[in-house]
Amino acid sequence: MIRQGRLFHDMTLDYLRPMEPKSGSKVYLYFRCGTKEADKIFIIWESTEETREIVMRKYETEDQFDYYQTSVRIPKSGGIIYYYFRIESGDERVYYDRTGATYSVPTANRFRLIPDFSTPEWAKGAVMYQIFVDRFRNGDPSNDVLTNEYYYVNGKSVHEDNWRKDPDPYGADIRTFHGGDLQGVIDKLGYLKGLGVEVIYLNPIFVSPSNHKYDTQDYDHIDPHYGRIVFDVGELLTDSNDNRNATRYINRVTNLRNLEASDALFAKLVEEAHKLGIRVILDGVFNHCGSFNKWMDKEGIYEDRDGYEKGAFVSKESPYKEYFKFSSDRWPNNEDYEGWWGFNTLPKLNYEGSKKLEEYILGIAKKWVSAPYYADGWRLDVAADVGHSEEYNHRFWKKFREAVKEANPNALILAEHYGNAMPWLMGGEWDTVMNYDGFMDPVSNFFTGMEKHSDEFHEELIGNVGAFWQSMQKAGIEAFSENSYFTAMNELSNHDHSRFLTRTNGVVGRSSNRGCRAADEGISKAVMRQAVILQMTWPGAPTIYYGDEAGVCGFTDPDNRRTYPWGLEDVELIDFHKKMINIRRSSTELKTGSLVKLDAGDNVLAFGRFNRTCATMVVINRSEYETVCEIDVEPLGIPSEAKLLKVMESTSRGFRSDPLNYNVKNGKLVRVYGPLSAVVLQYNRITAVNEEAFWSTNFFRM
Repeated sequence: MIRQGRLFHDMTLDYLRPMEPKSGSKVYLYFRCGTKEADKIFIIWESTEETREIVMRKYETEDQFDYYQTSVRIPKSGGIIYYYFRIESGDERVYYDRTGATYSVPTANRFRLIPDFSTPEWAKGAVMYQIFVDRFRNGDPSNDVLTNEYYYVNGKSVHEDNWRKDPDPYGADIRTFHGGDLQGVIDKLGYLKGLGVEVIYLNPIFVSPSNHKYDTQDYDHIDPHYGRIVFDVGELLTDSNDNRNATRYINRVTNLRNLEASDALFAKLVEEAHKLGIRVILDGVFNHCGSFNKWMDKEGIYEDRDGYEKGAFVSKESPYKEYFKFSSDRWPNNEDYEGWWGFNTLPKLNYEGSKKLEEYILGIAKKWVSAPYYADGWRLDVAADVGHSEEYNHRFWKKFREAVKEANPNALILAEHYGNAMPWLMGGEWDTVMNYDGFMDPVSNFFTGMEKHSDEFHEELIGNVGAFWQSMQKAGIEAFSENSYFTAMNELSNHDHSRFLTRTNGVVGRSSNRGCRAADEGISKAVMRQAVILQMTWPGAPTIYYGDEAGVCGFTDPDNRRTYPWGLEDVELIDFHKKMINIRRSSTELKTGSLVKLDAGDNVLAFGRFNRTCATMVVINRSEYETVCEIDVEPLGIPSEAKLLKVMESTSRGFRSDPLNYNVKNGKLVRVYGPLSAVVLQYNRITAVNEEAFWSTNFFRM
């Protein structure tokens, strides 16, 4: 009889070698089953050249498992390969695909192998930290945006002197600045290193008039308000709303000395981060720019200035006219251009109309990952929207990948995307995505019942293990190969959605109708810790949104962009994050190991990460009641008689990381789990073997 819980294959290194094979190379595949439970195991291999049925050979038996192996040559022509397994025992036939064991011949859920597709090793399973720069740390007050420096979106710029003041919920926050900058990030690199961060993801830092900077004014330079201002003259915009009179702003953001000094500061940031083993990735906004952009120049920032051509807004003869899509012939001051989602402050870039624009942006893509800046990759804003057709979109991203990887083969290309990203994750475009469908959404639903903007509450999803696994599995199978999955950005919060800690209160609303303080009320740190434990043990790149680790709350934009609470941090929550990050970074199986679902009953989410040497088991009781679970641990490759070491336990009262052993009997772990608890247990085969040898050698001496 075939015990289906013992069957296993995935595309991690223990079961596929190499994980990222090249065309024409030989690949080795492995399959696990229970000892003596299979008569034969076949792999059905479907390449561009042929479909083959290959008998695998049993090559090893360890504990209660038999391991089978075969090798196959990948066609030199490349192309996607699909495969699945058939296990035979007497008259019984079981198939195995990406969903696990099945009695049906697999079709849609076959394993998908993409030759010649690789993602950066450093990014697989890396701990990331997202920084919204203006709200993180003010390291250099001399570069702060000044009140009345310029006019933007129906009002003048404001410098907020009170670091702790909440964001204005009624629209003014976009032009309100607290002074966070790159020097502030440099000053806190030691803090990030101590937290365990391996990668910093910076929200946009190029020249821009907004605090979010998703409306790029100049892709060639870092904003001096985030960098250095060494030349500073001109008047503030006091009585006029015409930015042609904003001489202080114009001189600050167009002066070459300021721009070069700011670029140099970014290079220093990357250099200092690299010394600490921390990578830095940039936010690229290439679907649209800002109306302040020197190509459009609707605000007259660059008009009649030395070294700058006329913008497309003011002149039909502008060399940048084709960079945008105009619907009329009404120059000068042509308002009839396409804006992203209709916003005239966000002119959509017209790549199909200008080869020069395309080449320029590809040059920008290369510039910032090359000397002297050496950024480690790009996060791509609204990446699926670039261009005016899906056909062009794919052509552009293929060129983008070629340009970036030529300049820096180890650079990461990570896209913002909602929905199925598989068409872009086939090896020639993006490396991976911000994992909304396969992480943020199902995690938020399971723990809080809240939609990620806090706009809806679905109580029936809280603790719904079935719905959680269904969502996770569907997203994983539809979009990802293993190398994309391990680099996917797994966030609980970010700059576009409510803070996760706020979602734990179940309050539907935004700061505009609830007020900011409602985001802080009724929160559950116990649920937050449960979610962090899942985040730090799940496949992918766990990404902390600045301040989440310190207890920052907030409804969706702009309330989610509160300042980091230096001096008022939740030090206990920071300590918890440090300990969980350390567990992740010290456990190879949590970086790139296999994932398996464990059955633990209603409201209890259980899963494991494992390789042939180590296993981590996670059990999360989302209910408000104590429960006893008997969990089969054999799917993790753990022997039927073993010891598991508890390395973290969070409860409704707090958390503990003191080690404690639990015995596995007959392949089962029986244990009590408190309300709102989460437990991390680990098994190490080498330690277990050494311990067994010690006791057998020393028993009679003691």
